Amino acid sequence: MTATLTPEKKNGSHKELSPELLLQMHDTMVKARVLEERLITMYKQGDGYFWIGGPGEEAFGVPLGMLVQKGHGPEYDYLHLHYRGSPTIMAMGADPVDSLRQMKNTASDPYSRGRNFCCHYSIEKWNVVPVSSPIEVQYSMAPGTALANKRALGGKGTGITIVTGGDAGTAEGDFATCLIWSSRKGHELPVLIIVTNNLYGISTPYEGQHGETKISDRGKPFGMQTLTVDGNDPEVSYQALAAAMDYVRTERKPFLLEVMVSRLYGHSSASGANFVANETDCLAKFEQKLIDRKLITRERADTIRATYNQELLDASKKVREEPQPKPESIWDHVFADTAGNGAPKGSS
Repeated sequence: MTATLTPEKKNGSHKELSPELLLQMHDTMVKARVLEERLITMYKQGDGYFWIGGPGEEAFGVPLGMLVQKGHGPEYDYLHLHYRGSPTIMAMGADPVDSLRQMKNTASDPYSRGRNFCCHYSIEKWNVVPVSSPIEVQYSMAPGTALANKRALGGKGTGITIVTGGDAGTAEGDFATCLIWSSRKGHELPVLIIVTNNLYGISTPYEGQHGETKISDRGKPFGMQTLTVDGNDPEVSYQALAAAMDYVRTERKPFLLEVMVSRLYGHSSASGANFVANETDCLAKFEQKLIDRKLITRERADTIRATYNQELLDASKKVREEPQPKPESIWDHVFADTAGNGAPKGSS
């Protein structure tokens, strides 16, 4: 059985996070949270049909986005995200207004041209594979891009595949497929397998659905390095992700990382999308740490939030006026044999 990687160690020494990095993480966490809250408000006001997202996962998602080796092609990282990946996308530099466009299903939505739910990202220039609504199918796709990473630059590349999903979805066969195909002896693949564990599968509690003590333990029979970390602490998350990604990049082998996170607004709009007071709020907790360390004041933190609130409120009003996709564009950007008129063969 493999030893457990120590997350706070990199190249043999503890690496403190700089005040500048901590403040950058905080700013992006606030932006990601305000975005999710604006999407929820849009849904409740009738400016969208459905909401599902990741408020409560900013302390993990933002460090992940900051650490990605961003670019296009197998020499860079591939990301197979699920629908709670907004903090990661924001940290990579995405425009939050584009998320408002997808919520409103406007033709200007760059991710799906107004044809998908919110938080279903697809960014070719950054190797962000289209997010799918069926849960956990991304786990069975990940070995494919990891194989491309392994072969890139004659086998000398450093790009890796990163796949994220929820705890309940690990019951799907796709998760087992990823464990098997990424860990075959002599054919290991550079894939970071991440499970964000919020202790719920829609409305089903974690305790009654899992026989294992930790989901990360499921990687040990496959000879994987594994770790479970507190995803509500951005410093812990950053350190763990940096170490795990460094391992996958250099060893070209898989790593299974379980991240314990909160679900601040329930599963989705189907469950009301209301704030859950007894969940740990990673942003509030981190802000208080920064205030206690005198890296930021309460007034400054409130100003940052107010600024993003106003920016996204103004943007949402403009997005309301943007055009919806035209009916004839339904066949654009899909894989289909066409009859020459934009419709699939056999259609009238």
